[in-house]
Amino acid sequence: MSRGLSKIQIIGNLGRDPEMRYTPSGAPVTEFSVAVNRRRRGQDGQQVDETDWFRVVCWSRLAEISDQYLRRGMRVYVDGRLQIRRYTGNDGQERTSVEVIANDLVILTPRDEAGAAPRESGGGRQGEPEPGREDDFDDVPF
Repeated sequence: MSRGLSKIQIIGNLGRDPEMRYTPSGAPVTEFSVAVNRRRRGQDGQQVDETDWFRVVCWSRLAEISDQYLRRGMRVYVDGRLQIRRYTGNDGQERTSVEVIANDLVILTPRDEAGAAPRESGGGRQGEPEPGREDDFDDVPF
C-alpha cells in the first residue's frame, strides 16, 4: 500500500466573516481565514507572539454550515488537508496558493459568546426545529 497523507489540524480565530459562493455547477464553497497564535522565546530571551494565517475552504454542506454559523473572531478547530495550487496572475507572475481544505469543523466559541442566531434561518430540514431551539417543541402535536 503506497498512499500518501496530507493532514492539518488548526485551532484559531476567524480573521473575517466567511464568504460563500457557488461554482458554475451549483456546489457551495465557503472561504475564510483563521489566525493561529503561538508564543516562542526570542533570541534576547523575551517571549515573542507570532501569528500564522491560514485560508480555509469548505465545500458542500460544510460550506453552508460555515457560512451560516461562523463570524469574525470566533474560535474554531479545523481538520483537513493542505492543497497547494500554482497559477499565473493577471500581471503574468507565477503565484502559489496554499489552502486548508476542511473535512471537519468544530466551533469552540461558547454559544453565549458567539452572538445571536445564525445569519439565515431554516438551517434544519422542513418540519424540524433548528438546532438549539427548544421552544420549537411547543408545536409538536404529541
